[in-house]
Amino acid sequence: MTEIGIIAVGGYNEMGRNMTAIRVGEEVIIMDMGLRLDRVQIHEDVEIDRKSSMDLINMGVIPDDRVMKQVGGKVKAIVCTHGHLDHIGAIPKLAHRYDAPILSTPYTTELIKQQISNEKKYKVNNKVEALSTGQMYEVSPNISIELIRVQHSIIDAAFAAIHTPGGTVLYANDFKIDRTPTIGEAPDFERLRQIGKEGVSLMITESTNSNRKGKTPSEKIAADMVSDVLLGTEEAESGVIVTTFSSHIARIKSIIDAAAEMGRIPVLLGRSMEKYVGTAEKMGFLKFPENLEIYGHRKSIDKALKRINDNGREKYLPIVTGHQGEPGAILPRIASNGTDYKIEKGDKVVFSANVIPNPLTQANRYSLETKLGMKGARIYDNVHVSGHAYKEDHWELLRLINPEYVIPAHGDIEMHGHYMEMAEDAGYVFGENVLIMRNGEEILVE
Repeated sequence: MTEIGIIAVGGYNEMGRNMTAIRVGEEVIIMDMGLRLDRVQIHEDVEIDRKSSMDLINMGVIPDDRVMKQVGGKVKAIVCTHGHLDHIGAIPKLAHRYDAPILSTPYTTELIKQQISNEKKYKVNNKVEALSTGQMYEVSPNISIELIRVQHSIIDAAFAAIHTPGGTVLYANDFKIDRTPTIGEAPDFERLRQIGKEGVSLMITESTNSNRKGKTPSEKIAADMVSDVLLGTEEAESGVIVTTFSSHIARIKSIIDAAAEMGRIPVLLGRSMEKYVGTAEKMGFLKFPENLEIYGHRKSIDKALKRINDNGREKYLPIVTGHQGEPGAILPRIASNGTDYKIEKGDKVVFSANVIPNPLTQANRYSLETKLGMKGARIYDNVHVSGHAYKEDHWELLRLINPEYVIPAHGDIEMHGHYMEMAEDAGYVFGENVLIMRNGEEILVE
Protein backbone atom coordinates (compact mmCIF):
# COMPACT_ATOMS: atom_id res chain seq x y z
CA MET A 1 0.00 0.00 0.00
CA THR A 2 1.36 3.47 -0.91
CA GLU A 3 2.05 5.60 2.14
CA ILE A 4 0.34 9.02 2.21
CA GLY A 5 1.85 11.78 4.34
CA ILE A 6 0.19 15.15 5.02
CA ILE A 7 2.47 18.08 5.85
CA ALA A 8 0.84 21.18 7.38
CA VAL A 9 3.11 23.96 6.09
CA GLY A 10 0.85 26.95 6.81
CA GLY A 11 -2.75 27.85 7.57
CA TYR A 12 -3.20 25.39 10.44
CA ASN A 13 -2.36 27.79 13.30
CA GLU A 14 -4.07 30.81 11.72
CA MET A 15 -6.31 32.24 9.03
CA GLY A 16 -4.16 32.74 5.94
CA ARG A 17 -0.81 31.67 4.47
CA ASN A 18 -2.39 28.39 3.40
CA MET A 19 -0.04 25.66 2.20
CA THR A 20 -0.34 21.90 2.54
CA ALA A 21 1.91 19.21 1.07
CA ILE A 22 0.53 15.77 0.25
CA ARG A 23 3.23 13.12 -0.03
CA VAL A 24 2.35 10.00 -1.99
CA GLY A 25 5.29 7.61 -1.58
CA GLU A 26 8.23 9.58 -3.03
CA GLU A 27 6.08 12.14 -4.86
CA VAL A 28 4.69 15.37 -3.41
CA ILE A 29 1.78 17.62 -4.42
CA ILE A 30 1.70 21.11 -2.87
CA MET A 31 -1.75 22.60 -2.30
CA ASP A 32 -1.91 26.42 -2.28
CA MET A 33 0.78 29.01 -1.41
CA GLY A 34 -0.85 31.96 0.34
CA LEU A 35 -0.19 35.14 2.30
CA ARG A 36 -1.33 36.02 5.79
CA LEU A 37 -2.78 39.44 5.13
CA ASP A 38 -2.96 40.79 8.68
CA ARG A 39 0.73 40.23 9.56
CA VAL A 40 1.84 43.34 7.75
CA GLN A 41 -0.36 46.23 6.76
CA ILE A 42 -1.09 44.52 3.46
CA HIS A 43 -4.30 44.95 1.58
CA GLU A 44 -5.50 44.72 -1.99
CA ASP A 45 -3.74 47.95 -3.04
CA VAL A 46 -0.28 47.33 -1.53
CA GLU A 47 2.60 45.34 -3.04
CA ILE A 48 5.19 43.27 -1.25
CA ASP A 49 7.02 42.39 -4.45
CA ARG A 50 10.42 43.68 -3.29
CA LYS A 51 10.66 41.70 -0.03
CA SER A 52 12.70 38.49 0.25
CA SER A 53 11.15 35.12 1.11
CA MET A 54 13.06 34.91 4.39
CA ASP A 55 11.94 38.41 5.44
CA LEU A 56 8.33 37.43 4.78
CA ILE A 57 8.68 34.04 6.52
CA ASN A 58 10.15 35.77 9.58
CA MET A 59 7.30 38.28 9.57
CA GLY A 60 4.81 35.37 9.47
CA VAL A 61 3.43 36.62 6.15
CA ILE A 62 4.10 33.55 3.98
CA PRO A 63 4.32 29.84 4.86
CA ASP A 64 7.59 28.65 6.38
CA ASP A 65 8.34 26.07 3.73
CA ARG A 66 11.73 25.15 5.21
CA VAL A 67 9.88 22.15 6.65
CA MET A 68 9.79 20.81 3.06
CA LYS A 69 13.53 20.06 3.30
CA GLN A 70 12.71 17.31 5.79
CA VAL A 71 10.06 15.80 3.52
CA GLY A 72 11.31 12.84 1.50
CA GLY A 73 10.28 12.98 -2.15
CA LYS A 74 10.05 15.31 -5.13
CA VAL A 75 7.41 18.00 -5.64
CA LYS A 76 5.51 17.10 -8.83
CA ALA A 77 2.88 19.86 -8.93
CA ILE A 78 1.61 22.98 -7.14
CA VAL A 79 -2.20 23.12 -7.21
CA CYS A 80 -4.21 26.23 -6.27
CA THR A 81 -7.93 26.02 -5.56
CA HIS A 82 -8.90 29.68 -6.17
CA GLY A 83 -7.53 33.17 -6.64
CA HIS A 84 -7.61 34.73 -3.16
CA LEU A 85 -4.25 36.00 -1.91
CA ASP A 86 -4.31 33.74 1.15
CA HIS A 87 -4.09 30.86 -1.37
CA ILE A 88 -1.94 32.23 -4.24
CA GLY A 89 -0.17 35.28 -2.79
CA ALA A 90 3.08 33.47 -1.84
CA ILE A 91 3.60 31.88 -5.28
CA PRO A 92 5.96 34.67 -6.46
CA LYS A 93 8.09 34.13 -3.33
CA LEU A 94 8.16 30.33 -3.05
CA ALA A 95 7.20 28.55 -6.29
CA HIS A 96 10.64 28.97 -7.92
CA ARG A 97 12.09 26.64 -5.26
CA TYR A 98 10.18 23.72 -6.77
CA ASP A 99 10.62 22.27 -10.24
CA ALA A 100 6.90 21.72 -10.75
CA PRO A 101 4.01 23.13 -12.80
CA ILE A 102 1.37 25.35 -11.16
CA LEU A 103 -2.14 24.07 -11.86
CA SER A 104 -5.42 25.93 -11.28
CA THR A 105 -8.72 26.90 -12.93
CA PRO A 106 -8.55 29.41 -15.85
CA TYR A 107 -9.45 32.56 -13.85
CA THR A 108 -7.12 31.60 -10.99
CA THR A 109 -4.36 30.93 -13.54
CA GLU A 110 -4.69 34.47 -14.96
CA LEU A 111 -4.42 35.94 -11.45
CA ILE A 112 -1.34 33.79 -10.70
CA LYS A 113 0.31 35.00 -13.93
CA GLN A 114 -0.35 38.62 -12.88
CA GLN A 115 1.16 37.93 -9.44
CA ILE A 116 4.27 36.44 -11.04
CA SER A 117 4.66 39.30 -13.55
CA ASN A 118 4.58 41.87 -10.69
CA GLU A 119 7.33 40.11 -8.72
CA LYS A 120 10.54 42.19 -8.50
CA LYS A 121 12.81 39.93 -6.45
CA TYR A 122 12.58 36.40 -7.87
CA LYS A 123 12.34 34.86 -11.31
CA VAL A 124 9.45 32.39 -11.33
CA ASN A 125 9.81 30.13 -14.37
CA ASN A 126 7.37 27.40 -13.32
CA LYS A 127 4.96 26.36 -16.04
CA VAL A 128 1.53 27.83 -15.20
CA GLU A 129 -1.29 25.68 -16.59
CA ALA A 130 -5.05 26.19 -16.60
CA LEU A 131 -7.10 23.13 -15.75
CA SER A 132 -10.85 23.13 -16.26
CA THR A 133 -13.07 21.59 -13.61
CA GLY A 134 -14.02 18.03 -14.50
CA GLN A 135 -10.74 17.48 -16.35
CA MET A 136 -8.23 14.83 -15.19
CA TYR A 137 -4.54 15.81 -15.21
CA GLU A 138 -1.95 13.06 -14.93
CA VAL A 139 0.96 14.31 -12.83
CA SER A 140 2.76 10.96 -12.90
CA PRO A 141 1.82 7.29 -13.48
CA ASN A 142 0.79 7.20 -9.79
CA ILE A 143 -1.01 10.54 -9.32
CA SER A 144 -3.82 12.32 -11.14
CA ILE A 145 -5.32 15.70 -10.20
CA GLU A 146 -8.97 16.54 -10.75
CA LEU A 147 -10.53 19.94 -10.02
CA ILE A 148 -14.19 19.84 -8.97
CA ARG A 149 -16.48 22.88 -9.31
CA VAL A 150 -17.57 24.58 -6.07
CA GLN A 151 -18.82 28.02 -5.06
CA HIS A 152 -16.95 30.59 -2.95
CA SER A 153 -16.67 34.41 -2.78
CA ILE A 154 -14.47 34.43 -5.90
CA ILE A 155 -15.34 32.97 -9.29
CA ASP A 156 -13.87 29.75 -10.71
CA ALA A 157 -13.15 28.13 -7.32
CA ALA A 158 -12.58 24.38 -7.04
CA PHE A 159 -11.87 21.44 -4.77
CA ALA A 160 -8.89 19.30 -5.75
CA ALA A 161 -9.12 15.51 -5.77
CA ILE A 162 -5.69 13.85 -5.72
CA HIS A 163 -6.15 10.32 -7.02
CA THR A 164 -3.41 7.96 -5.77
CA PRO A 165 -2.80 4.20 -5.44
CA GLY A 166 -3.46 4.70 -1.68
CA GLY A 167 -6.89 6.23 -2.34
CA THR A 168 -8.24 9.69 -3.10
CA VAL A 169 -7.34 12.76 -1.04
CA LEU A 170 -9.90 15.57 -1.31
CA TYR A 171 -8.59 19.08 -0.62
CA ALA A 172 -11.73 21.13 0.13
CA ASN A 173 -10.62 24.76 0.71
CA ASP A 174 -12.61 27.17 0.46
CA PHE A 175 -16.31 26.68 -0.25
CA LYS A 176 -19.95 27.29 0.48
CA ILE A 177 -22.90 25.11 -0.49
CA ASP A 178 -24.64 27.58 -2.82
CA ARG A 179 -27.38 26.11 -4.99
CA THR A 180 -28.41 29.48 -6.46
CA PRO A 181 -25.19 31.34 -7.33
CA THR A 182 -25.39 34.57 -9.36
CA ILE A 183 -22.33 33.71 -11.50
CA GLY A 184 -21.38 30.18 -12.53
CA GLU A 185 -23.07 26.93 -11.62
CA ALA A 186 -23.86 25.27 -8.30
CA PRO A 187 -21.22 22.91 -6.88
CA ASP A 188 -20.81 19.65 -8.81
CA PHE A 189 -22.75 17.53 -6.31
CA GLU A 190 -22.98 14.65 -8.76
CA ARG A 191 -19.19 14.29 -8.99
CA LEU A 192 -18.71 14.83 -5.25
CA ARG A 193 -21.30 12.12 -4.53
CA GLN A 194 -19.54 9.83 -7.01
CA ILE A 195 -16.06 10.21 -5.51
CA GLY A 196 -17.64 9.73 -2.08
CA LYS A 197 -19.02 6.39 -3.29
CA GLU A 198 -15.72 5.45 -4.93
CA GLY A 199 -14.03 6.06 -1.56
CA VAL A 200 -12.07 9.03 -0.20
CA SER A 201 -9.20 8.12 2.13
CA LEU A 202 -8.78 11.62 3.52
CA MET A 203 -10.47 15.01 3.28
CA ILE A 204 -8.68 18.25 4.23
CA THR A 205 -11.23 21.03 4.60
CA GLU A 206 -11.53 24.61 5.81
CA SER A 207 -12.87 25.29 9.31
CA THR A 208 -13.27 29.10 9.18
CA ASN A 209 -17.00 29.37 9.96
CA SER A 210 -17.54 25.90 11.40
CA ASN A 211 -18.90 27.42 14.63
CA ARG A 212 -21.68 29.37 12.88
CA LYS A 213 -25.06 27.66 13.10
CA GLY A 214 -27.14 26.74 10.08
CA LYS A 215 -26.03 27.10 6.47
CA THR A 216 -24.40 30.01 4.65
CA PRO A 217 -26.97 32.09 2.75
CA SER A 218 -26.72 31.99 -1.05
CA GLU A 219 -25.07 34.80 -3.00
CA LYS A 220 -28.56 35.37 -4.46
CA ILE A 221 -29.55 36.61 -0.97
CA ALA A 222 -26.63 39.08 -1.01
CA ALA A 223 -27.74 40.33 -4.44
CA ASP A 224 -31.24 40.97 -2.99
CA MET A 225 -29.72 42.73 0.06
CA VAL A 226 -27.61 45.01 -2.17
CA SER A 227 -30.62 45.81 -4.34
CA ASP A 228 -32.82 46.42 -1.29
CA VAL A 229 -30.36 48.85 0.32
CA LEU A 230 -29.48 50.74 -2.87
CA LEU A 231 -33.03 50.98 -4.27
CA GLY A 232 -35.01 51.03 -1.03
CA THR A 233 -34.66 54.70 -0.27
CA GLU A 234 -36.67 57.81 -1.16
CA GLU A 235 -33.66 60.13 -0.98
CA ALA A 236 -32.23 59.40 -4.39
CA GLU A 237 -30.36 62.71 -4.56
CA SER A 238 -27.73 61.90 -1.93
CA GLY A 239 -24.25 60.63 -2.63
CA VAL A 240 -23.89 56.84 -2.34
CA ILE A 241 -20.60 54.89 -2.12
CA VAL A 242 -20.37 51.10 -2.03
CA THR A 243 -17.30 49.20 -0.87
CA THR A 244 -16.72 45.46 -1.26
CA PHE A 245 -14.00 42.86 -1.90
CA SER A 246 -12.52 43.61 -5.33
CA SER A 247 -12.15 39.87 -5.94
CA HIS A 248 -15.87 39.25 -5.28
CA ILE A 249 -16.97 39.38 -8.93
CA ALA A 250 -20.51 38.11 -8.27
CA ARG A 251 -21.10 40.85 -5.67
CA ILE A 252 -19.69 43.56 -7.93
CA LYS A 253 -22.00 42.38 -10.71
CA SER A 254 -25.00 42.77 -8.34
CA ILE A 255 -23.87 46.32 -7.44
CA ILE A 256 -23.42 47.23 -11.14
CA ASP A 257 -26.92 45.83 -11.86
CA ALA A 258 -28.36 47.94 -9.01
CA ALA A 259 -26.63 51.06 -10.41
CA ALA A 260 -28.51 50.55 -13.70
CA GLU A 261 -31.83 50.34 -11.82
CA MET A 262 -30.95 53.50 -9.88
CA GLY A 263 -30.13 55.32 -13.11
CA ARG A 264 -26.54 55.90 -11.92
CA ILE A 265 -23.22 55.41 -13.69
CA PRO A 266 -21.16 52.66 -11.96
CA VAL A 267 -17.53 53.71 -11.39
CA LEU A 268 -15.07 51.05 -10.22
CA LEU A 269 -12.11 52.57 -8.37
CA GLY A 270 -8.92 50.85 -7.20
CA ARG A 271 -5.99 49.00 -8.71
CA SER A 272 -7.24 45.67 -7.39
CA MET A 273 -10.73 46.41 -8.80
CA GLU A 274 -9.14 46.93 -12.21
CA LYS A 275 -7.14 43.70 -11.85
CA TYR A 276 -9.83 41.29 -10.63
CA VAL A 277 -12.85 42.75 -12.42
CA GLY A 278 -11.01 43.63 -15.64
CA THR A 279 -9.65 40.06 -15.87
CA ALA A 280 -13.13 38.59 -15.23
CA GLU A 281 -14.62 40.78 -17.96
CA LYS A 282 -11.90 39.87 -20.48
CA MET A 283 -12.52 36.17 -19.78
CA GLY A 284 -16.27 36.51 -20.25
CA PHE A 285 -17.39 35.95 -16.65
CA LEU A 286 -19.33 39.23 -16.69
CA LYS A 287 -20.37 41.84 -19.22
CA PHE A 288 -19.89 45.54 -18.50
CA PRO A 289 -22.69 48.01 -19.26
CA GLU A 290 -21.58 50.62 -21.81
CA ASN A 291 -21.55 53.45 -19.25
CA LEU A 292 -19.31 51.70 -16.71
CA GLU A 293 -16.05 53.45 -15.83
CA ILE A 294 -13.03 51.78 -14.24
CA TYR A 295 -9.86 53.45 -12.90
CA GLY A 296 -6.87 51.73 -11.34
CA HIS A 297 -4.12 54.36 -11.06
CA ARG A 298 -4.07 56.87 -8.25
CA LYS A 299 -4.04 59.96 -10.48
CA SER A 300 -6.95 58.75 -12.61
CA ILE A 301 -8.87 57.70 -9.46
CA ASP A 302 -8.43 61.16 -7.90
CA LYS A 303 -9.46 62.84 -11.16
CA ALA A 304 -12.58 60.65 -11.36
CA LEU A 305 -13.53 61.42 -7.73
CA LYS A 306 -13.18 65.17 -8.38
CA ARG A 307 -15.33 64.91 -11.53
CA ILE A 308 -18.02 62.91 -9.66
CA ASN A 309 -18.03 65.48 -6.86
CA ASP A 310 -18.24 68.44 -9.30
CA ASN A 311 -20.74 66.97 -11.80
CA GLY A 312 -23.29 65.80 -9.23
CA ARG A 313 -22.76 62.80 -6.99
CA GLU A 314 -26.38 61.69 -7.47
CA LYS A 315 -25.48 60.67 -11.06
CA TYR A 316 -22.81 58.12 -10.05
CA LEU A 317 -22.32 55.00 -7.95
CA PRO A 318 -18.64 54.73 -6.95
CA ILE A 319 -17.62 51.13 -6.06
CA VAL A 320 -14.38 51.37 -4.10
CA THR A 321 -11.73 49.47 -2.15
CA GLY A 322 -11.10 50.04 1.56
CA HIS A 323 -13.91 48.25 3.42
CA GLN A 324 -11.49 47.00 6.08
CA GLY A 325 -10.24 50.54 6.74
CA GLU A 326 -6.82 49.79 5.22
CA PRO A 327 -4.70 52.98 5.26
CA GLY A 328 -4.12 54.19 1.71
CA ALA A 329 -7.16 52.48 0.20
CA ILE A 330 -9.80 54.69 -1.41
CA LEU A 331 -12.57 54.83 1.19
CA PRO A 332 -10.19 55.66 4.11
CA ARG A 333 -8.64 58.37 1.91
CA ILE A 334 -12.09 59.85 1.22
CA ALA A 335 -12.89 59.72 4.97
CA SER A 336 -9.60 61.48 5.82
CA ASN A 337 -10.10 64.30 3.26
CA GLY A 338 -7.41 62.80 1.03
CA THR A 339 -9.47 63.29 -2.17
CA ASP A 340 -11.73 65.95 -3.72
CA TYR A 341 -14.82 63.79 -3.09
CA LYS A 342 -16.53 65.31 -0.06
CA ILE A 343 -18.90 63.29 2.12
CA GLU A 344 -21.97 65.37 3.01
CA LYS A 345 -24.58 64.90 5.69
CA GLY A 346 -27.01 62.14 4.68
CA ASP A 347 -24.68 60.47 2.14
CA LYS A 348 -24.82 56.70 2.24
CA VAL A 349 -21.81 54.40 2.64
CA VAL A 350 -22.67 50.75 2.02
CA PHE A 351 -20.26 48.08 3.33
CA SER A 352 -20.96 44.97 1.24
CA ALA A 353 -18.34 43.06 3.21
CA ASN A 354 -17.81 41.71 6.70
CA VAL A 355 -15.07 42.91 9.04
CA ILE A 356 -12.22 40.39 9.01
CA PRO A 357 -12.07 39.34 12.68
CA ASN A 358 -8.59 40.35 13.81
CA PRO A 359 -7.73 43.27 16.15
CA LEU A 360 -5.80 45.31 13.56
CA THR A 361 -8.60 45.22 11.01
CA GLN A 362 -11.29 45.85 13.61
CA ALA A 363 -9.37 48.93 14.82
CA ASN A 364 -8.94 50.25 11.25
CA ARG A 365 -12.61 49.70 10.47
CA TYR A 366 -13.69 51.40 13.72
CA SER A 367 -11.53 54.41 12.83
CA LEU A 368 -12.98 54.54 9.28
CA GLU A 369 -16.62 54.34 10.41
CA THR A 370 -16.02 57.00 13.09
CA LYS A 371 -14.53 59.43 10.55
CA LEU A 372 -17.39 58.80 8.09
CA GLY A 373 -19.95 59.24 10.88
CA MET A 374 -18.40 62.56 11.93
CA LYS A 375 -19.02 63.83 8.40
CA GLY A 376 -22.68 62.85 8.64
CA ALA A 377 -22.55 59.69 6.51
CA ARG A 378 -25.30 57.09 7.01
CA ILE A 379 -23.60 53.72 7.30
CA TYR A 380 -25.15 50.49 6.02
CA ASP A 381 -23.10 47.70 7.56
CA ASN A 382 -22.62 44.05 6.57
CA VAL A 383 -24.78 44.06 3.42
CA HIS A 384 -23.10 40.74 2.82
CA VAL A 385 -23.22 36.97 2.99
CA SER A 386 -20.15 34.88 3.69
CA GLY A 387 -18.24 32.86 1.12
CA HIS A 388 -17.35 30.26 3.75
CA ALA A 389 -19.35 27.21 4.82
CA TYR A 390 -21.31 27.29 8.08
CA LYS A 391 -21.74 24.27 10.34
CA GLU A 392 -24.56 22.56 8.40
CA ASP A 393 -22.72 23.00 5.07
CA HIS A 394 -19.75 21.21 6.67
CA TRP A 395 -22.08 18.48 7.92
CA GLU A 396 -23.57 18.10 4.43
CA LEU A 397 -20.15 17.84 2.74
CA LEU A 398 -18.86 15.38 5.35
CA ARG A 399 -21.88 13.10 4.87
CA LEU A 400 -21.64 13.44 1.07
CA ILE A 401 -17.94 12.50 0.90
CA ASN A 402 -17.79 10.18 3.94
CA PRO A 403 -13.96 10.15 4.06
CA GLU A 404 -12.08 7.63 6.19
CA TYR A 405 -10.12 10.51 7.79
CA VAL A 406 -10.78 14.24 7.97
CA ILE A 407 -8.41 17.11 8.85
CA PRO A 408 -9.70 20.65 9.48
CA ALA A 409 -7.44 23.35 7.98
CA HIS A 410 -7.65 27.07 7.12
CA GLY A 411 -8.12 28.35 10.65
CA ASP A 412 -6.86 28.51 14.21
CA ILE A 413 -7.18 25.85 16.91
CA GLU A 414 -10.55 27.20 18.05
CA MET A 415 -11.99 26.84 14.53
CA HIS A 416 -10.53 23.34 14.26
CA GLY A 417 -12.13 22.50 17.62
CA HIS A 418 -15.59 23.59 16.39
CA TYR A 419 -15.13 21.50 13.25
CA MET A 420 -14.07 18.52 15.35
CA GLU A 421 -17.23 18.76 17.47
CA MET A 422 -19.36 18.80 14.31
CA ALA A 423 -17.44 15.80 12.93
CA GLU A 424 -17.96 13.93 16.22
CA ASP A 425 -21.72 14.50 15.78
CA ALA A 426 -21.33 12.83 12.38
CA GLY A 427 -19.70 9.76 13.98
CA TYR A 428 -16.00 10.63 13.74
CA VAL A 429 -13.68 10.20 16.73
CA PHE A 430 -11.09 12.79 17.73
CA GLY A 431 -7.55 11.42 17.46
CA GLU A 432 -8.71 8.37 15.50
CA ASN A 433 -10.23 9.63 12.27
CA VAL A 434 -10.67 13.38 12.81
CA LEU A 435 -7.15 14.74 13.20
CA ILE A 436 -5.95 18.18 14.31
CA MET A 437 -2.66 19.43 12.82
CA ARG A 438 -0.36 22.36 13.57
CA ASN A 439 2.03 24.14 11.20
CA GLY A 440 5.23 22.16 10.62
CA GLU A 441 3.77 18.74 11.44
CA GLU A 442 3.52 15.67 9.22
CA ILE A 443 1.12 12.81 9.77
CA LEU A 444 0.93 9.49 7.96
CA VAL A 445 -2.40 8.12 6.83
CA GLU A 446 -2.57 4.34 6.68
